Amino acid sequence: MNRLAKDGLPRARVPGAFDTEAAFYDRLVGANPGYHDHLRLSARRLGLTGDGAGLRVLDAGCGTGASTAALLHVLPEAEITAFDGSAAMLAQARRKDWPPNVRFVHSTIENLGRSGITGPFDAVLAAYLIRNLAEPDTQLGTLRALLRPGAPIALHEYSVADSRRARIVWNCVCATIIIPLGKITTGDATLYRHLRRSVLRFEGISALTTRVAAAGFTAPRCATVPGWQRGIVHTVVGIRPGEIP
Repeated sequence: MNRLAKDGLPRARVPGAFDTEAAFYDRLVGANPGYHDHLRLSARRLGLTGDGAGLRVLDAGCGTGASTAALLHVLPEAEITAFDGSAAMLAQARRKDWPPNVRFVHSTIENLGRSGITGPFDAVLAAYLIRNLAEPDTQLGTLRALLRPGAPIALHEYSVADSRRARIVWNCVCATIIIPLGKITTGDATLYRHLRRSVLRFEGISALTTRVAAAGFTAPRCATVPGWQRGIVHTVVGIRPGEIP
């Protein structure tokens, strides 16, 4: 049994689970106070200045485009490439109104080159992605290789293992709101039960920060978000070594 099978879904089934829930996903995350504000906060934590003109930014695991919209809000003139392994989630993203500097690609991390996604990029944002990767160390290395020297990556992710309070809050919110609302809205709570278990079994934020450093990023730093998700959702930022030309 692989690790994610214990968490609720085998890793290979995760994109399919998101395919099934894609039509309802925006409605559900929209009911989460602070969800979009927190994504914009992580986009700002990339530390890029100005409006993004002349910059190339990669949105890794973009889903229905919430993280893409966050990047566009912070860097409205950047060239944003967004990819996801779920075709249905991407279809939802593409239905929205986007400027010409945003493009969406159906791809997994392993197939980025074959999908036409090549570096160098000036930044990567990966929101709620690392927890669902089969080989996170290898795949973080793949993302690092796509960055310019000196460019940042920001991982926006749930992590509660280091905090008893965070685990209690997460369990309560999942049991009373997320799973019941998912069941009522979609008729199937499988993905939302998986969300609960995968977050509980995911590594602590200190271990994730260490993982980012081990993947070859320098000066990794971590910050949480405000609101009810304080200590639950975090941004981990690391830098590809070297100087930006």
